[in-house]
Amino acid sequence: MYVCVCNGVTDRDIRRAADAGCRELAELTARTGCASACGCCASLAAALLDEAELTRPQAEEVAAAVDFAEDAAWEDTAELLRDVHTEAPAV
Repeated sequence: MYVCVCNGVTDRDIRRAADAGCRELAELTARTGCASACGCCASLAAALLDEAELTRPQAEEVAAAVDFAEDAAWEDTAELLRDVHTEAPAV
């Protein structure tokens, strides 16, 4: 949805900026132009930044869990390969 009609900034643009590290409305304005014209969108843009910040820890926890699972899967695979290699009959 368009948040800033004056500059064509969408809620996705704001989430992308937040994902890239944007935390303040002033920074969002500098990056996207949001709220730089009439300013009617400033409160919604700030709320979307806040919402993105609240969901960020969950996303980071999920990413850490995925990294852990991938590492564990590689360790299991490496262990299985070692077992197969040591148990394989010599030709």
